[in-house]
Amino acid sequence: MNRNKKDRNQTVAYFSMEIGIDNNLHTYSGGLGVLAGDTLRAAADLNVPLVGLTLIHRQGYLRQKLSADGWQTEEPDPWEIEQFLQAESPRISVIIEGRQVQVKAWRYDVRGIRGFEVPVYFLDTNLPENTEFDRSLTDFLYGGDEHYRLCQEIILGVGGVRMLRALGYEHLKIFHLNEGHSALLILELLDEEARRNLREAIADSDKETVRNKCVFTTHTPVPAGHDQFPIDLVKRVLGDRNDFFALDGVLYEGRILNMTGLALNFSRYVNGVARKHGEISRLMYAGYEIESITNGVHAATWVSEPFRELFDRYMPIWRQDNFSLRYALSIPKMEIWLAHLRAKRKLLAYVREKTGVDLDENTLTIGFARRATAYKRANLLFSDIDRLRKISQESGALQIIYAGKAHPRDIPGKELIKQIFQAKMKLAGDIEVIYLENYDLHLGALMTAGVDLWLNTPQPPLEASGTSGMKACLNGVPNLSVLDGWWVEGHLEGLTGWAIEENTSNQKDEVKPGEAEVIYEKLETKIIPIYYKRKSQFIDIMAHCIAINGSFFNTQRMMQEYVLNAYFTD
Repeated sequence: MNRNKKDRNQTVAYFSMEIGIDNNLHTYSGGLGVLAGDTLRAAADLNVPLVGLTLIHRQGYLRQKLSADGWQTEEPDPWEIEQFLQAESPRISVIIEGRQVQVKAWRYDVRGIRGFEVPVYFLDTNLPENTEFDRSLTDFLYGGDEHYRLCQEIILGVGGVRMLRALGYEHLKIFHLNEGHSALLILELLDEEARRNLREAIADSDKETVRNKCVFTTHTPVPAGHDQFPIDLVKRVLGDRNDFFALDGVLYEGRILNMTGLALNFSRYVNGVARKHGEISRLMYAGYEIESITNGVHAATWVSEPFRELFDRYMPIWRQDNFSLRYALSIPKMEIWLAHLRAKRKLLAYVREKTGVDLDENTLTIGFARRATAYKRANLLFSDIDRLRKISQESGALQIIYAGKAHPRDIPGKELIKQIFQAKMKLAGDIEVIYLENYDLHLGALMTAGVDLWLNTPQPPLEASGTSGMKACLNGVPNLSVLDGWWVEGHLEGLTGWAIEENTSNQKDEVKPGEAEVIYEKLETKIIPIYYKRKSQFIDIMAHCIAINGSFFNTQRMMQEYVLNAYFTD
């Protein structure tokens, strides 16, 4: 669809450093990008007048290669931009270190179920008029040092607003910042207000006007997700913008540009991404009014083909109305199980293709896939190898499938993958452990639909929400998870899955098992016996996963909450 200015009536601009909208577009690394893609799909389905903005990331995030002992190496992951995106004609520029850096945009249209389109623009500095360094600024997602990152964030924030103006988006009322990466869009909005009032410098009076245009979502309590830059670097890269730096709420202690702090101080609505994460955020940022809107996933994207066919027969309007998934309880149990077996066989075929290992479709299969970093604790399951082996031998056979990339500079994350490989070798002959390379949208869909149990073990309270377990629920796969993030809201013990909780008894004579011990106890006494001996009960749990969690933890419900609470509140 070729748009002209008359077509561009979007009122909400959605900014994210990464957007995972298509497996062929290597413009995401993990949860934030995948959520952004699902959010844009939901907006298209619901006819929400939204436009997306991100960087092109020509070299992708990383291509993962694992050695025989599990050590990760990585290389760039380029992709064919011209094959999937349409070039836009306008050019804008931003000033970086006194240089005019030219920026172009590429467009991808997200088409909803009723034909409504949400455009997504990818900013690109790979232009012949730019210096070699400037041309590289839109190459790597989360690459380079803090200087590189700050330059990228100028392009995303300042350049993003300028590009939207150049493209003819004249009706934008809301700018939605996802994490602080795009917070410098606030500077550009302040400059716009100054120009509108025929002033050369920003004034305090501009702050409230800009604040009324901004919505900020914080997605993680982990420090790595909150960029901050020393003032000397900021002044060198951004310029000596004393009018901006002098505003209350811009600099921390006069020497740090904290992007999260900037977004908090200049946004009229702020939210965390789960109820518990909202509580944690209010503790982290005392004095700020922080709400919560729990994440979701795009149901039509993440429901596997066997279940799509099943839902089409029994709940034909489920794509238009995700809440109708509650009627999954009426689907005959055997049909649910047969759909699951089809999804499982597809995953096992992929494992066979990539590893040469034949997994058994009749064996309880545990899945774990997410970013490989220490707080995710992917190795918690292997805390007691002998205990796990004994459970598999005496209670019922197990097989385990892992996936996930570590950031190139995250050495503890890389060591975590090695530890899983060490456990794999120790369990050889007793429990098959598979680690699949290059976790992406495609593999994520295969795993969340094809395993029998989804394992989630982050260190509380560091998991803001997470969404992989929601995808599993849509496909009838129950969760075994710590009570953190969204699982606090979605957990119904023995009905939608199981909790990994600590024994908090104050009785001195009572042993308090750790979380690993709880995993073993739940597997041995509850999950494995139900799976192998009471299949009808296990299928009933699968149905409740879809009906209770699938019907609620979706981006359709989530987008409706943003529309009502954050976007259109007048």
